[in-house]
Amino acid sequence: MVIKDRIGAEAVKLIQSGMIVGLGSGSTAAYFIKHLARRCKEGLDIQAVSSSEKSTQLASHLKIPLIPIDTIESVDLTIDGADQINPAKQMIKGLGGALVREKILAHMSREMVIIVDESKLVPQLGKLLPTEIIPFAHMATLSQLKRLGYHGEWRKKPDGSYFISDNHNFILDIRFDHPIENPLHDHEKIISLPGVVETGFFFNLAGRIIIGFLDGQIITRE
Repeated sequence: MVIKDRIGAEAVKLIQSGMIVGLGSGSTAAYFIKHLARRCKEGLDIQAVSSSEKSTQLASHLKIPLIPIDTIESVDLTIDGADQINPAKQMIKGLGGALVREKILAHMSREMVIIVDESKLVPQLGKLLPTEIIPFAHMATLSQLKRLGYHGEWRKKPDGSYFISDNHNFILDIRFDHPIENPLHDHEKIISLPGVVETGFFFNLAGRIIIGFLDGQIITRE
C-alpha cells in the first residue's frame, strides 16, 4: 500500500487549479483521491467528476468539489488505474466493476494518466476480461459467447447473488487460458453481441503512465 500511496502523491502533482479532474476507480485511484483532497484543503481550486459510486462517495466524504458528469462535455485530466497494461498501452480494466463508466470518462478526457504498480505491467494482456452484460436474457448472451469460444463466470457477491454494476448490469469475467494475441479482434467479436454493453479492453486511451516499483522508484512514461 505504501507504493500505491506514493503513486497517488506523484499523480496529484499533475493537477492544476482551474481543471476539471476525472477520478478513476480502484485502490490506487483511491490513494490519488485522498492526496487530491489534501491539496484541495491547501487551496487547490478544481472541480471533479467520478467514474464510480465508490469514488464519488470517497471524494464527497473528503469534501472534493464534485459536479454532475451529465453537465459537462469534456474533462481536462483523468487519473485512473489499470488491471493490466502492455507496452502498446492497451489495457484491461474493470476488476472493480466500473469499466463502462471508466471508459466513458476516458473518452471525455483530454488526457488519461494511468497509475499502476509494476505488477500491472504485462508483455501481453490475458487472464480475465471483465465484460458488462445486461441482465435481460443474460444466459442467452452467455451461450452466444460460448459459441464464439469465450468462457467465464458471472461475478458474484459473497452471498452468492449477482454482482450488480453501477449501471445495474451483470459482470461476466471471461477467462483466457493463454495470452491474448489480438485484443482488438477479441473485443470486436465480443462487443458484436447485442447483450454485451462493453468489454474491459481499453485501446488508444492511455497517455502518461506513472509506475511504482517495489524498490521505491516512481517513474513516468510518456
